[in-house]
Amino acid sequence: MKRILTYLALAAMAVMTLASCSEEKKKKALLPNISGKAGEVVIVIDKGAWEGIVGTTLRDTLAADCPFLPQREPLYTLVDLAPSGFNSIFQIHRNLVLINIDSSVTEPGVLFQKDIWAAPQCIIRVNAPDNETAVELIKANSEMMKTTLEQAERDRVIANAKKFEERSLAPAVTAVAGGSPHFPSGYQLKRKTDDFVWISYEPQYIQQGILTLKYPVAEGENMMSRESLISHINAELERNVPGMFENTYMTIAPAVVPSVKYMRYKGRDFAEIKGLWDVHNDFMGGPFVAHAFYSKDGKDIIVLMAFVYAPRYDKRHYLRQVESILYSYEWAKEETDEIKE
Repeated sequence: MKRILTYLALAAMAVMTLASCSEEKKKKALLPNISGKAGEVVIVIDKGAWEGIVGTTLRDTLAADCPFLPQREPLYTLVDLAPSGFNSIFQIHRNLVLINIDSSVTEPGVLFQKDIWAAPQCIIRVNAPDNETAVELIKANSEMMKTTLEQAERDRVIANAKKFEERSLAPAVTAVAGGSPHFPSGYQLKRKTDDFVWISYEPQYIQQGILTLKYPVAEGENMMSRESLISHINAELERNVPGMFENTYMTIAPAVVPSVKYMRYKGRDFAEIKGLWDVHNDFMGGPFVAHAFYSKDGKDIIVLMAFVYAPRYDKRHYLRQVESILYSYEWAKEETDEIKE
């Protein structure tokens, strides 16, 4: 009897969860689409606070230099707006940071919300009784603020990729990597071998590429160390990504040491490598980001490497797009997984 009651309770909880999700989807469907450009953040703040230490702290946090770009570009483009001007036009903006500094505030803090006036929308509220407290709150929550905005921008790119997916590309990548990202319409297969795939989107004057590399695990070697990753990736690039002229090939730029960060995202562990690439014996170059992880059987290292070549344009937005595609990677479903479903 106890077991039956437990099952009934679990079933009731599942029904309630599904109902809640359904209501959330209905509510979101009724909201207007977001406005504003990708990478843009509207800051709703009094003019005095914006021109003072609070505004300086916000700019230092959200408009700092975007790392690993050839030229200086801010993480986000900030647009300040007085509270009196925060009307229906601005309420549907994609990214909002609302600064409320008032002596009546009794519970100072930072609140993260989404989809209040539009969807998919990211809202960050900072409530403080004075400027000093606001500065402390922004500094203490700076990483969370940046992460939240970055995830919101990433989710939008992934949702768009899934909605307008070029499904014909997944099998080629899956054959090498055991799974595939979601490539939006416009991306095309440029080159494929047994352990390498090059997918590219090439409008005029721009190239956004995603390379899939596979190489075997070497016994006794720390395969996830910075040195190992760079060495193996460079070897694969030299072999598979030739330049326009003889004895030219893509490589990780030696002048700037790439960053390596070990991450876990949606159940997948990987090393994230960020840096600059260039072409050996040539003058081409740009930013890249890569995810390196073990194959399911542990015998190989898989590397998904996204890069941008856009010599005429700023590159922040283009890099964020291809990086988001990397984050959309999913292992291919096996027959046992399909049976379970």
